[in-house]
Amino acid sequence: MRVLGLLSGTSHDGIDVTVVDFRETDGAVRGTVLHEGSVPYDPALRARLVAALPPAQTTLAEVCELDTLIGQAFADVAADAAASVGGVDAVCTHGQTVYHWVEDGHARGTLQIGQPAWIAERVGAPVISDVRIRDITAGGHGAPLVSFLDELLLRGRAGTSAALNLGGIANITIVGDSAGTGASAIAAYDIGPANALVDAVITKYGLDPLGYDEDARIALSGDVDDDLLASLLSDPYYAVSAPKSTGKEHFHLDYVRGHASALGRDVRVTDLVRTLTELTVRTVANDVRAAGIDFLAVSGGGCHNPLIMEGLRAALPDTEVVLADELGASADNKEAILFALIGWCTMHGVPAVIPGGTGAREPRILGTITPGGGPLRMPEPVASVRSLTLD
Repeated sequence: MRVLGLLSGTSHDGIDVTVVDFRETDGAVRGTVLHEGSVPYDPALRARLVAALPPAQTTLAEVCELDTLIGQAFADVAADAAASVGGVDAVCTHGQTVYHWVEDGHARGTLQIGQPAWIAERVGAPVISDVRIRDITAGGHGAPLVSFLDELLLRGRAGTSAALNLGGIANITIVGDSAGTGASAIAAYDIGPANALVDAVITKYGLDPLGYDEDARIALSGDVDDDLLASLLSDPYYAVSAPKSTGKEHFHLDYVRGHASALGRDVRVTDLVRTLTELTVRTVANDVRAAGIDFLAVSGGGCHNPLIMEGLRAALPDTEVVLADELGASADNKEAILFALIGWCTMHGVPAVIPGGTGAREPRILGTITPGGGPLRMPEPVASVRSLTLD
């Protein structure tokens, strides 16, 4: 089955897409990546999206219009990708997160927009969407869903290994031997901001037309402000035990301004960017050391930031730090592969969450299905996925 995966992450800079051809025998799944790419949002659409995100106020009219416009943008990307491989059997779209509601340490709700009916209309294949909420109804955080893929890719490694994704938010999946029994133990959660705060500052002050710190050029021109860093590190979120999740509802531009203004003095914008970059290094390294991780595979936009990667390697001399490509999943495309896999699982009746991955009481089959151009025909169910190989 060919499944097309689509998402736009918490950096909300564009739409990642992949097509994976999955084949299954007795629970062993092999996926061949047929297409992968990333398409930037139209600047005007991205500007409207950014203007509507928390802590900004918006209207239901704007949410409705963005739901349609983002759905149409996703549909364009999906149609082109499907045509490039001669068609697909299903699509799984994450959409664009606009709000993730966490209260008293529990996820209460989550909202992703990008109307899937537009995708079904353009591609003609069934579309799986709204994949996070079912996990939340079972007591999970709806994040990080990538823990399902990470555990399959890390399964069987000796010692304690982990997969780290550095998008707008940094999330980690930790897999290790459970008390020497040979059984796989897993923990997964959102660590804190990766690129979200740096991107917000760069966009606000027009430091780079790309909206991010390419090759850490801006950060390298500044210095770490130790007082500001200490203030940021004192955020109570970092001390909360997993499972936990967060987003731009908590980590946003006004959050940075509040910490900076509390110092009672000006902070150079380049020092701000450098300090926020160091915040990511410190928070990730602290958690990796605490978990005794031997092997760390990194993906997401932040893996291209040399200051972050060099900082992690310097802070973690006893940990092998590599790109996720070594696991068979492209560091730039791993989450799109995840959503293709979730789509395949949903179509085959397989839960795509695991205990420890999100905090859910039990695994759940994820998503809602929008039929394509004809009757919805589901394939024969599969009991479980016991292994995954990507090529």
